[in-house]
Amino acid sequence: MSSWKSLLLRIGDKCPEYSSSSEFKDHIETCYGALRRELEHSSNDILPFLLQCAEQLPHKIPLYGTVVGLLNLEDEDFVKTIVENTQTSFQEALDSGNCDRIRILMRFLTVLMCSKVLQPASLVVVFETLLSSAATTVDEEKGNPSWQACADFYVTCILSCLPWGGAELMEQVPEEIERVMVGIEAYLSIRRHTSDSGLSFFEDDEPGGDLVEKDFLEDLWERIQVLSSNGWKVESVPRPHLSFEAQLVAGKSHEFGPISCPEQPDPPSTISAVAYGKQKHEAELKYPQRTRRLNIFPASKTEDLQPIDRFVVEEYLLDVLLFLNGCRKECASFMVGLPVPFRYEYLMAETIFSQLLLLPQPPFRPIYYTLVIMDLCKALPGAFPAVVAGAVRALFDKIADLDMECRTRLILWFSHHLSNFQFIWPWEEWAYVLDLPNWAPQRVFVQEVLEREVRLSYWDKIKQSIENAPALEELLPPKGGPNFKYSVEDGGERTEQHAISAEISNKVKGRQTAHEIISLIEENIYPAHGLEITLSVVVQTLLDIGSKSFTHLITVLERYGQVIAKICPDQDKQVMLIAEVSSYWKNNAQMTSIAIDRMMGYRLISNLAIVRWVFSPENIGQFHISDRPWEILRNAVSKTYNRITDLRKEISSLKKGVISAEEAASKAKAALEAAESKLTLVEGEPVLGENPARLKSLKTQAEKAKEEEVSIHDSLQAKEALLARALDENEVLFLSLYKNFSNVLVERLPDASRAGTLQALKSIHGDSMAVDLEESSTMEVDDENGRPKKSQPNGSKATNIYNVGEKEQWCLSTLGYVKAFSRQYASEIWPHIEKLDVEVLTEDAHPLFRKAVYSGLCRLSNEM
Repeated sequence: MSSWKSLLLRIGDKCPEYSSSSEFKDHIETCYGALRRELEHSSNDILPFLLQCAEQLPHKIPLYGTVVGLLNLEDEDFVKTIVENTQTSFQEALDSGNCDRIRILMRFLTVLMCSKVLQPASLVVVFETLLSSAATTVDEEKGNPSWQACADFYVTCILSCLPWGGAELMEQVPEEIERVMVGIEAYLSIRRHTSDSGLSFFEDDEPGGDLVEKDFLEDLWERIQVLSSNGWKVESVPRPHLSFEAQLVAGKSHEFGPISCPEQPDPPSTISAVAYGKQKHEAELKYPQRTRRLNIFPASKTEDLQPIDRFVVEEYLLDVLLFLNGCRKECASFMVGLPVPFRYEYLMAETIFSQLLLLPQPPFRPIYYTLVIMDLCKALPGAFPAVVAGAVRALFDKIADLDMECRTRLILWFSHHLSNFQFIWPWEEWAYVLDLPNWAPQRVFVQEVLEREVRLSYWDKIKQSIENAPALEELLPPKGGPNFKYSVEDGGERTEQHAISAEISNKVKGRQTAHEIISLIEENIYPAHGLEITLSVVVQTLLDIGSKSFTHLITVLERYGQVIAKICPDQDKQVMLIAEVSSYWKNNAQMTSIAIDRMMGYRLISNLAIVRWVFSPENIGQFHISDRPWEILRNAVSKTYNRITDLRKEISSLKKGVISAEEAASKAKAALEAAESKLTLVEGEPVLGENPARLKSLKTQAEKAKEEEVSIHDSLQAKEALLARALDENEVLFLSLYKNFSNVLVERLPDASRAGTLQALKSIHGDSMAVDLEESSTMEVDDENGRPKKSQPNGSKATNIYNVGEKEQWCLSTLGYVKAFSRQYASEIWPHIEKLDVEVLTEDAHPLFRKAVYSGLCRLSNEM
């Protein structure tokens, strides 16, 4: 990489490019000197690279802004081009709704204003354009309030610029910026307070709870007001332009061209809660809230920070996670080297966990955050591992209130994290969970973490890892392998069924075809033994042959899937098939899940059969104590959703292909017609004006182009038909799922007069066996090692109690999963909401069930 590129990229870092200096002023002078020398013959390379650096390393924007300010003294035209390019990029970002780009470019503009590159009045015009669009959007008469997410985003962007340039704006254009502040206050007074309890990390449905006091925008507004009253002093934002103020003043400030905000969709023609809800969901998908604050640690860990500094450091951390998502080592390196003069390990942990647990889904796959946390533990070995451990303990203390989907993600992350650190954890601290009832969330959490660890390693290794709390072996999954009903190794009784199993096994090992085995079953086995025995023997035997590895299983299903399909052609028999799989792999939840998932992939099992099996009596009793049925249900719904997503992508691609094919066919036809028009008639006989070979070639090309066009059209129609069918199947799937949820809940939930809220449900002591352990509600963490003050290192019982009865815990867990499914698949559920309302979410449905669905869909509660 050429030296000027390296200097731009590494500005502000402790690195060889900048020798021993760590002063921003020295870095800026060195970088500016190199760019100035290159400007004459490399300006076309410098401009895009400089803008790319500003966009993708946004925590360095103040440094880049100052460099641009110095370049403005050298070459006004070059910097004018930077401003024009930024304006073009900003307008494109607004038109396409690219939230990250809009936000970062606004920060860049603010910093350019501080460096005298941009006129302050131009920046105020940008603010007022966004503010005007926001105010119009939430206006009941002129706008479309269901798109408030977009309006809130615009106002958030304005407010989030002020830490970077509020002082300069107040100094240079005090009246204009005051007008903007008054406009924002007016906007806040007319917008709807957003209380998305369905997206909260913790279950808290008590009115007036701390979690719903202020939404994100109201909180940011309050922080900006505190910043304003503090004279706009921000520790976390470097202000390198002040070191060059005397020089920068001489530069020419440029104007920023006009921008326009795209118009929002028209409000729904029929003003109904459902129509409003659908548009609100669409708006929130396009303009999602970037983060939700997860306060894991006590305030004492971050109390030295000004309110605005917390916001700025969160912005830095989220930007680094966003722009360096493919480079985990670089990501960790930048995260620990932010340009702030205070320590922020606790805030860093809270921010990463808030992204890992973000609802409805994190911006990146959870594995990314797992890797970043690992790398940070290695980059800060003296500090970060203890902070992460403190976060785990604090979340564990609150696990009973943690959202069910967050709980699942935490289990998956924690087990994976421990697998990278030799599975070392002071399990003796949590040994007291054995004294809790088997449905207590803390006990279930430990059990699920251990089960996932076994999947990532092997049983004996995990048993060894808990040697400091050997009693926890009780929570390990069974060690045994497959549970084959027709095994003859133990010298047990050999029945006729054992003989049939051995015969099928020999035929499979002898490479007989599926057709030959189907003939054997139809002619000999089925007539003599009936359906149940035939299904059990055949399925168990094939599973046993495929039990050595995942590859063996796939091979058996590919070769002999037709055999299973012949025996289990309908839903009733498929439910029996799943029961056999579950029985064979009863000691291995992972293989049960994989086998059922693969069978669904080969269309041997339908998603409706899986739903029916999950809601069969044997599984319903597991809903609150095991993730096993939920994992299988999640896989089934996800697979259905993924099929639809894939079809939509294929259709989108084919539509582009149709346009290209039509254009190609049209061109080929025009070329042929042009050639044919040159034919002339002499005495009534055609005389070729063109080369006959070329004419023949053009004709062939035109025919091929037309055939290609027809072929792509046919493919498109076929895929659209498949999608229509898949969407119909999806509707049936969700209706079945929610009917089952409603039925099992209405049987077990107390009357609404006794349990109208989750808190009321928790307070019902429905089980006389409630154990005398008080639930710890504290999240206070020791200073030295991050251990909670109430944990017992020797494994003795904690002093507090868990006193929710089993029936109530079952209801709480199941309602949590209702909310999680509704939230995760909201985009697929909203199109079918009218039918769900009519068939499932009726007045007869329990209010807590309806509330869980509404909450997951972020549907307004006043619709109930």
